[in-house]
Amino acid sequence: MACTTILVGKKASYDGSTLIARNDDGFFDEKKLVVVDPKKQPRKYKSKISHVEIDLPDNPLTYTATPNVNADNGIWAANGINSHNVAMTATETLTSNPLVLGADPYVKPERNSKGRVKKSGGIGEEDLVVLVLPYIRSAREGVLRLGELLEKYGTYEPNGIAFSDENEIWWLETIGGHHFIAKRVKDEEYVIMPNQFGIDSFDLDDAFGEQKEHICSKDLREFIAANHLDLNLGGVFNPRWIFGSHSDADHVYNTPRAWFMARYFSPSAHRYDGKDADIGPESDNIPWSLIPDHKITVEDIKYILSSYYQGTPYNPYSKVSEKPGVYRPIGISRTSVMQILQIRPYVDDAIKAVGWLSFGSNPFNGSVPLYANVDSFPRYFSGTTMDVDTLNSYFWASRLIGVLADANYGACIQHIERYQAALFNKGHELLNHYDAAFKSEKNGDLLKKFNEEIASFAKEQSLDTLKKVLMEASKVMKCGYSRSDN
Repeated sequence: MACTTILVGKKASYDGSTLIARNDDGFFDEKKLVVVDPKKQPRKYKSKISHVEIDLPDNPLTYTATPNVNADNGIWAANGINSHNVAMTATETLTSNPLVLGADPYVKPERNSKGRVKKSGGIGEEDLVVLVLPYIRSAREGVLRLGELLEKYGTYEPNGIAFSDENEIWWLETIGGHHFIAKRVKDEEYVIMPNQFGIDSFDLDDAFGEQKEHICSKDLREFIAANHLDLNLGGVFNPRWIFGSHSDADHVYNTPRAWFMARYFSPSAHRYDGKDADIGPESDNIPWSLIPDHKITVEDIKYILSSYYQGTPYNPYSKVSEKPGVYRPIGISRTSVMQILQIRPYVDDAIKAVGWLSFGSNPFNGSVPLYANVDSFPRYFSGTTMDVDTLNSYFWASRLIGVLADANYGACIQHIERYQAALFNKGHELLNHYDAAFKSEKNGDLLKKFNEEIASFAKEQSLDTLKKVLMEASKVMKCGYSRSDN
């Protein structure tokens, strides 16, 4: 599943929070936001895709998730925060190469001549949040648990997974069927991930020693040596060259997104434009992590995960673009859900975790904050059905707003910008108010009251914006006619 991820260390964020976020770019999948009660967490998990069966530990934590409404192909929980204030987003589909996959093939289910599974496969994106998030109490524990599962069951696909708590962010990338590496994001840096194997430096001595900032499969050194995987020269160890892809497709699908994100957050670090650019949209050496020029806000993350090369020759909506649509945008049409998962270190444990929720195509949707440590979410966010319902569903209102605004960009973009600003403004206003109220009252009911209030505001603003973009689209219908047209 093609996605885009950004990770922001606590010293790079505006308020000292850790921030992780990912566009879940499925195929227009219907999504909802739910809380999973430990009583409803399975004790024996069975994957719909690979048919692998896994016994799960007792005493799972409560956690949030954004699963598919249609569960025929599995849960696909996508992201969430557990009751210990640990966040996870899974997954970013990665790339690999034939040397790696020849040495450690993916663990895919085997079928007989009638298409029935005769041997189960490994774990994948469908499964990971359910298998890991309810059982971890730190980001590091997330890496260790997932690493054990990968080594035991394997995976049928390449994936990158983020974990965060109030102190740390860790990023794990799978290697072939059973191997992985994971790296701690430096507090003062941010990470950009556009569907490619990303980590570009790794300390094997630390990974096989104290594991302060690096963790990997127990036999990774032997695996690399035995299969002649090390393509690096001069004693430099760059995992991207060993485990990643080196294809022409990367230059139109993946690297332009990393270029645009680095260009936005770290303009002083490199020259990004013109014939003398250090890094261009098709460069293979775009850093995995950088120090931003300024501290990063949730609005910055929403903007970058909504972007489509504004201010460049590649903007598909610009009337003067030289090469519109050449590169795959970050804010793509088929995004189903995006949450900015924020763990705030300066408030009480009960209100540390906030998820900023967006449904549908990011260039045209809004983002609202929700306290995560609750037992349920408002129906406007949790009650999505397969039937289009713009009155009672944030998901469907967002989808319809996006489709209408995309087709009528010039006329609608001002309505979209006002809508997005209104949700952010009210979100921060209410967070400040309810944070202060909770500090004095310590009343858990305030969390649900906040969530209901922001849901009511989001519904009001979404319906108003939908009405406005519908009117703009109506004005330019091809079957329109007036006697003055003669």
